[in-house]
Amino acid sequence: MTSEPLAPLDLAFWRMESVGHPIHLGALALFAPADDAPPVDDDLLDLLASRTSAIRRLRRRVHDVLLPLGGAAWSVDKDFDVTRHLHRIRLPAEDFAAGATALAGGLMERPLERGLPPWEMYLITGAAGGGFAVLVKLHHALADGMRAVAIGSGIFDEVADPRGVRARARARMRRAPQPPERPWFRDPGRLVGTARDRIDDLHLAVGVGASLVRASRLDPRGLPSLSAAASGTRRLGTAVLDLEEVRLVRKAVGGTSNDVLLATVAGGLRRWLVERGESPPPDGPRALVPVSRRRPGAPLGPGNELSAYLLDLPVGEPDPGLRLTAVRTAMDRNKEAGPLRGAGALAVIADQLPPVAHRFGAPLAGGAARMLFDLLVTSVPLPRTELSLGGCPLHSLYPMAPLARGQSLAVALTQYGGQVHVGLVVDGKAVPDVDRIAVGMREELTELAAIDGGRETSD
Repeated sequence: MTSEPLAPLDLAFWRMESVGHPIHLGALALFAPADDAPPVDDDLLDLLASRTSAIRRLRRRVHDVLLPLGGAAWSVDKDFDVTRHLHRIRLPAEDFAAGATALAGGLMERPLERGLPPWEMYLITGAAGGGFAVLVKLHHALADGMRAVAIGSGIFDEVADPRGVRARARARMRRAPQPPERPWFRDPGRLVGTARDRIDDLHLAVGVGASLVRASRLDPRGLPSLSAAASGTRRLGTAVLDLEEVRLVRKAVGGTSNDVLLATVAGGLRRWLVERGESPPPDGPRALVPVSRRRPGAPLGPGNELSAYLLDLPVGEPDPGLRLTAVRTAMDRNKEAGPLRGAGALAVIADQLPPVAHRFGAPLAGGAARMLFDLLVTSVPLPRTELSLGGCPLHSLYPMAPLARGQSLAVALTQYGGQVHVGLVVDGKAVPDVDRIAVGMREELTELAAIDGGRETSD
C-alpha cells in the first residue's frame, strides 16, 4: 500500500483532536437561485459527488504506522464511497439563511469519522426553486486555509469546468522536466548543505521556544467570557462587512486591510463586553493570528505550512482610532520580526519534533493553548472571480475555524464580492449571544469609516 507520512504539523493536528475538541475547518456557502431553470436537489447532490470524487486528496485516509514510532501516513482508501461523506438536509422555507447558519453550528460539533478520509459535505436545501447552502468540513490535518480553499474550489463551476482542467494539465506537461537528484552519498556538497540547514532549523526552533516560554502566562486569566469550561456545543455567528469601508479606513490611516479587520474584531469584542456589563481588561485578550509560510505563486505543498503572530487586542482602549493605531503598531512589530520568529511560530517547533513526541505531547499542547492565547483570528483567501455551483451564483461564504481547548471563540474572515464575510465559531453555552459580537463588529467598522473618512475630507 503506497503511503505518504503526515507532515509534522499535520500529525500534531491529528493527535491533538479529542471528541470534545474536533480539529476541523469548515465553510458555509450560500447560493442564490439560478436565473434560468434551477437544478433539483438530486442533480446538485450528483454534481457534488462527481466533483468531490475527482479530487484525489479527498480519497485519502490516515492510518497509523509501526515506524517511525508514533507516526501516521496518508493512503488511498480502496473502499472509498463518496456517499458516506455527502449528506442532504432539507430545512423549512422560512428564513433559510438563519436556519442554515444554526444548523452549521450544530454540525461543527461532530468530529469526523477517523476510519474514513477526514471530510464531510452537506447539501442544505429549502423551498423548491429557492437558494441552497453547502457546508464543508475538512480536518486540519488534511488542509490549512489555503489548501482548504484549493480543495473547496474544486466544487465550483469555474474551477471544475473540464476545459479548465485540461488547460491546467497541458500547462503541467509543458513544464521543463527537472533533472533527477543525485543520492546524498554521491553529492558531499548536498550533504553539507542539508546538515547546515538542519542546524539552522534547530537554532530557529530553540529561539521560538525561548520566546514561547517568555510569552506564556502561568496564570492565564484572559476574558472569563472566552475561557469558560468547554461544553462541547458549537454555534455559528455571522457578520457581513463592507469591503469599501475597510479600504476607506486603510487609505486614510495606512497599514493593511488586515490591520483594520483586526481592530474591528477588537472593537466588536469591547462593545459586546460592555453590553454584557463586563469591564474590558486593560490588556488583551491575546489573539493568535495565523500566517501562511507559502511563498506567493509557489505550488501548494503536501502538508500544512503555517506560522502565526500573537496580538494583544486593545479592548481596554475606549477610542476606536487609538485601538486601530495600537493594532497597527503591534502588527508592524510582528512583521518586522517575521513569521518564523516569536512565540506565535509554534509550527517551527512542531517541524523539529519526532512523531512519538506528537503522539504523546500533542494532547498536552492542545490543553496548554490558553496559556499562550485566548482566541484565534484568521483570514482565509478566496478566488477573486465570481463563483457558482450548478449555475447558481455564490452569494456569501462564511469560513469556520476550530476552537482550541479551553477557549470559546474563533474568528475567521474572507473577502468575496465586495464584502468581508465573518464566521464566528463559539462554544454554544459560553457565548450564547454570539450575534451581539457580529453586531458590534459592524458598528465598529462603521464608526472607524466615519472617523477616518471625516479626517480624510478635512485634510
